[in-house]
Amino acid sequence: MVMRRLCRKLDREDGLETVLEVPIPEEMFADDVNAGGEMRTWLNAQAFDNAAADDQHQQQQVSRRKSELQLLLNVVGLPLVPCPVPSDHAFGGRSILLRDNSSLQESSAKYIIHQYIAATGGQAALTSISTMYAVGKVRMSASEFQGSDGPNEVGGYVLWQRSPDVWYFELIMAGCKMSAGSDGKLTWRQSASMQSHALRGPPRPLRRSLQGLDPRSTANLFSNDAVCTGEKTINGEECFMLKLEADRETLKARSAANFDMVHHTIWGYFSQRTGLLVQLDDTYLLSMKGAGGCGQTIFWETTMESALDDYRLVDGVSVSVAHAGHTTVTLSRYGEGTAKHKRRMEETWTIEEVDFNLLGLSMDCFLPPADMKKDQDGWQQ
Repeated sequence: MVMRRLCRKLDREDGLETVLEVPIPEEMFADDVNAGGEMRTWLNAQAFDNAAADDQHQQQQVSRRKSELQLLLNVVGLPLVPCPVPSDHAFGGRSILLRDNSSLQESSAKYIIHQYIAATGGQAALTSISTMYAVGKVRMSASEFQGSDGPNEVGGYVLWQRSPDVWYFELIMAGCKMSAGSDGKLTWRQSASMQSHALRGPPRPLRRSLQGLDPRSTANLFSNDAVCTGEKTINGEECFMLKLEADRETLKARSAANFDMVHHTIWGYFSQRTGLLVQLDDTYLLSMKGAGGCGQTIFWETTMESALDDYRLVDGVSVSVAHAGHTTVTLSRYGEGTAKHKRRMEETWTIEEVDFNLLGLSMDCFLPPADMKKDQDGWQQ
């Protein structure tokens, strides 16, 4: 797989190439005949090409496509985990041991996490990690359950992380660019079609980090009140199931006047053979109230299933990281007085570059945008 960091100037054959912040997958530079439309859309979004389409029908198609892309980026590209990750809760020595008041489910979960830490490199290797950098390629698609499949969209992303709650993420895909980040105090999101705004609730890690990319944060998340709920076979692999639910305080902080976060639960499936995390699932339910507090309540339920694959050791730190995976998302709407609606979205990703313990990654790299406004009542997912 080739990822380009330069973008051609399409208007002039002798034009200089522009250095981009995010590497672009080679597919976006496919044959020049088709690349003109695809790349021109992307360049328009980046303000490198000021040409505008005069054809009204084409503009409507572009508008619909951008709306579809915005949905993909919001739901699939930038989800967060249910709750904050405690700092090194899994590496505190006694925290992994059985407490006097621990249930069998809790103590089993801690033992499974202990095996996971060993499988991904060991406590010394994981605690030596201070910062992380990753570059990846994604392919996304969406479809109606009773309709035809939408087109596959290809994109690239870059992730910088200083700690589980201090990170910056940027994703570019087929004419749309979205970024998000957290400085440890608040989490924000920004796109070309939406003003920068802070998300409700405490700072939480990007779900993508826990999809086999950051074993240290994964261990800390599931060592915090997770329980073992049984066993399940995932793609022929016998796995232990660990379950973790967001507490009431976190759910309340993520709610607003016009919607309530009812629940958010995450499951980790850890291989009994290797100890590695092979699948990450989560589901959350949101209820939206009618205008003015009247009318029927509409429920939105989102379910995500991520299968992780291609674990490899990263040179220099000897930590095992998943370099590929596939996520399936089901978005459902239901409630009295509204038609039931379901959408299915999918993403396949590969990690092209990953490195740890970068020098010079200061807190200045994670400052929120200057034009950011705090989200008081807005939709957060």
